[in-house]
Amino acid sequence: MSNQYINQKALSESVGWVESTGRGWIKKFKEYIPMSKEGRNKLYNEESVRILTYIKQLNENGLSANQIHEVFSSNGVPGNDKAFNEMLNNHKSLEISFNRDVAETLPSQKELVLPILTALRDGKPYTTSMINDEVETVFNLNESQRNITYSNSRDSIFTTRMRSARYSLKKQEYIEEVSKFTYQITQDGLQLLNDSFDDIVDEIEELENVVDPFEIILDKVQEIETDLINDLIEHLKQAHWRRLETIVVELLTSMGYGDGEVTEKTNDGGLDGIIKEDKLGLDNIYLQAKRWENTVTRPDVMSFSGALDAKGARKGIFITTSSFSKGAEEYTDRLESKKIILIDGRKLAKLMIENNIGVSIKKKLVVKEVDFSYFEGE
Repeated sequence: MSNQYINQKALSESVGWVESTGRGWIKKFKEYIPMSKEGRNKLYNEESVRILTYIKQLNENGLSANQIHEVFSSNGVPGNDKAFNEMLNNHKSLEISFNRDVAETLPSQKELVLPILTALRDGKPYTTSMINDEVETVFNLNESQRNITYSNSRDSIFTTRMRSARYSLKKQEYIEEVSKFTYQITQDGLQLLNDSFDDIVDEIEELENVVDPFEIILDKVQEIETDLINDLIEHLKQAHWRRLETIVVELLTSMGYGDGEVTEKTNDGGLDGIIKEDKLGLDNIYLQAKRWENTVTRPDVMSFSGALDAKGARKGIFITTSSFSKGAEEYTDRLESKKIILIDGRKLAKLMIENNIGVSIKKKLVVKEVDFSYFEGE
């Protein structure tokens, strides 16, 4: 099938998915799955089948879409079955950040409400860390339970649920924030603790429906940023190869690495751009930019390294719209005489966003909070 192209339905069925299921996964990982267009039709090749097969197998072994994205972003797409099997054999290490069995033992947001109020019932102010410690003791949480995180979050699941529970209590005026990250129970909160068990249960059920709008905003912002990254990658893949070289030179220049220029194709020695770190050009960074669909492998990076040697260069940046294999990354990590930085499609898009290259501000939102220190003093 190496010279044949198939449609999305055939691609889905080739890995054992019905079209509707396959379509969803193909869309989620479109930056990794090679695709070409013929008119309005999307066509896929043998490489597409290989990568989608890996994605399906990782999912069947317990990894969510977000976790698979993290694995591909950190390690690159496996370049062959051997590399994939090594990844699969290390499955436990890939799941460290999220263990479903441990997560299911944690108290829910609803179950945290009463212990939080109880911790504050003496009427004294408590910091969030003090409240967390008290509630952890109530539920006798071990280190794994305290530290486990969602795959796409830095905060622990316990911390996230505590934050939501505190917000709902504050919103309903059962507790108040008396200073930054410091809370105190209100008279309504004390009254709730003295209510009948049935009344407390009914109120806790109502509190579960209270949602922090700031958390919603953060989720939506993350969703917008993910869509923007995917859109940028798609535009980069469709851009003329010469335009891509200009873009990456402009990006590196805007990041403060020096004056950049695109090389002449007749005399570039396989190099696409140069960044002059000083005005005399005594220390140059050489660039290679590839608008590829397939994973960039070790031999590709070795070829770039050889081009640097021909120039007597010690610094290089290899940029691709696709991704790098683990072998390619391991090769650059072991280099001693020179430094080669690898930038894949997602990292390139993120750098463009950070440095306002190829993007514009659609709407600027500012969310403010009370400055407690402003009101302190006589």
